[in-house]
Amino acid sequence: MKTFICGLSLAVLSLSGAAPAPSESTGAVVVASGASVELTLREALLISLENNPALRVQRWNPAIQKTFEQQAVAAFDPSLTAQAQKTRANNAQIAPFSSTNQANTDSISGAVGITEFLPTGTRIGLQGTTETDTSTLYGDRQAATRVGLSASQPLLNGFGTAVNLASLRQARLDTRVTEYELRGYTETFVAQVETAYWSLALARRQLEIVKQSLAVAEQQRDEIAARIRVGKLSRVELKSAEAEVALRREFLIDAQGAMEKGRLRMIQLVTPPGAGGWDREIILKDAPPVPKEPLDEVGAHVAVAMRMRPDLNQARLSVRRGELEIVKTKNGLLPRLDAFVNLGKTGYGDSFGRSVSDLKGNANDISFGLQFEYALGNRDANARRRRAGYSLDQTREAMDNLKQLAEVDVRSAYVEVVRSREQVAATSAARQLQEEVLEAETGKLLVGKSTALLVAVAARDLLNSQITESLAIVTHLDAYIELYRLEGSLLERRGLDAPGREPVADLR
Repeated sequence: MKTFICGLSLAVLSLSGAAPAPSESTGAVVVASGASVELTLREALLISLENNPALRVQRWNPAIQKTFEQQAVAAFDPSLTAQAQKTRANNAQIAPFSSTNQANTDSISGAVGITEFLPTGTRIGLQGTTETDTSTLYGDRQAATRVGLSASQPLLNGFGTAVNLASLRQARLDTRVTEYELRGYTETFVAQVETAYWSLALARRQLEIVKQSLAVAEQQRDEIAARIRVGKLSRVELKSAEAEVALRREFLIDAQGAMEKGRLRMIQLVTPPGAGGWDREIILKDAPPVPKEPLDEVGAHVAVAMRMRPDLNQARLSVRRGELEIVKTKNGLLPRLDAFVNLGKTGYGDSFGRSVSDLKGNANDISFGLQFEYALGNRDANARRRRAGYSLDQTREAMDNLKQLAEVDVRSAYVEVVRSREQVAATSAARQLQEEVLEAETGKLLVGKSTALLVAVAARDLLNSQITESLAIVTHLDAYIELYRLEGSLLERRGLDAPGREPVADLR
């Protein structure tokens, strides 16, 4: 089975087992509300991934961060401007022959333009303006229309795609960081679900063992009571048997409590918030297996961790982001020197239409030059550059430390896998020996060569060895889960595909 966790939903790509696929919508998968729910481990994982509220919250982060990418791209979008206005001015004008008249001037003007900022730092624009003036002093109308093209190019500060695309590239790195965060959170959650599943299986198994041991203890008590009635055993033997029955009932109470807690934990994981159903019985269809796959040497697992661990990949992206900040702040140390050119063509007439027609004439203009700006001392830019350098060095040191911690984590988890594997074999052998001891003591009791107390002790030792063996198996499973989580391969090994799968290469 291959499952894909992306954005806001969980979708099943292909199915090869009996586990049902959860809904592809963003709505939660609702567990059947019957008296009991049967779950394989696979089904528990898929349903929990869809229903867990904390994970559903985490799935929004990449989509939210994506909007910052869109904002960064918007810096290169063309910008359209337009303006229109009408003005009336009442002014005293000096008319011919030195007389002064009151003049009214009406002006109607408009402008439209489009500008675009390019990744090279170039800013280009196309503008069109028109103005029509009507004056009562002269009694005629004048109109002028101009079409112009402008361009400016930074030659130092702000020059080139490296600095102008840095913010966009940082936003894209930030989006990838959220994907690795989601992957790391999902791996931790999957590990929690698996651990809870096997913990419930362990609690159920231990409850069965305690129930069986209680039944055996009660049977032994009844047999001892019967032998006492026919005079084959002393009445003092009955007290040991009854004490053992009482002790087994104490064990039963503890085992029932542990199973109830495990059941509630699984219901919480597989049930959407507010769905209720806390009295529902959880039936586990998978029994805890003893892992049979061969264990690679520890160096191979460390190598996987160096490539796949989400936190290490996040750290590498942080280094790349810091290097982009160096590019930006280093460019900021340069003075501002821009080259510009403006081209225009103007038409005149007594109306807007005629001024447009006159654009074919010879009235044109051109201007070009350089513009320089530099902050004396440049302390702000220098401070930004030093801070970016310090932060990058700090991030690299943190990544090196994280690598070392990751290797310690994996090596420690590997030791636990090896230890727990040997523990499974040891507890299995101990349980078999305790079965033989109990059988021997029971046989000796039947012929009067042992006591009920010794039989009870042997039975109690067998009970403890059975519980210890089941605990060792689940502990071994948990050790594998933790190893795979710490090396970043748990989702891959479980057939779950989430964002952040591709490793980030070291830059040094």
